[in-house]
Amino acid sequence: MKKYFPVCLFVLLLAFSACHNNDYAPKPRGYFHIDFPKKAYKKYDGGCAFSFEYPVYATLVADSSKETQPCWNNLSFPQFNARLHLTYYDVSSKKEYEGLVEDARTFAFKHTVKANAIDQKLINYPERKIYGIYYAIEGNTASSVQFFLTDSAKHYFRGALYFNERPQYDSIQPVVAFIKKDIDQMINTFKWKN
Repeated sequence: MKKYFPVCLFVLLLAFSACHNNDYAPKPRGYFHIDFPKKAYKKYDGGCAFSFEYPVYATLVADSSKETQPCWNNLSFPQFNARLHLTYYDVSSKKEYEGLVEDARTFAFKHTVKANAIDQKLINYPERKIYGIYYAIEGNTASSVQFFLTDSAKHYFRGALYFNERPQYDSIQPVVAFIKKDIDQMINTFKWKN
């Protein structure tokens, strides 16, 4: 027993010295792998004054909020925990139209405090009487994309993309880029019925 004592003492000292090593490297943050569905679209042609194409992997449901009006919908992307809130107004006067356009600008620029950038792009399809502005908002903001479409006379349609989680732009950026293509498809296929 006495001849094993120095070996046991050496192993025990080696074990204790290994436990007190403060030299370590932090692990980088990891993010989940996102499987994007294949792009495919179907047509919305409900009882409203417009039609458009939207992705088959999204669900279009009527808005259920207290202030809801006819033709207000939410385009839900359940696999991304996101929704595109869609509102429609039947415009009756120039003053009402100007107020709605100003509201769209105000809603987009409310995100200035947390946004890194807000890019505006004009939407102009005179052959379909579709005009508007597309706001791409970068940064840790509640909404990453907002837009409105109008015929400048009696129709006004607005969309705003929201995620149902705390905004972290660096982690949701690939999803935003994916959904932006769907929004572009919606705008490119958008038509007024009258």
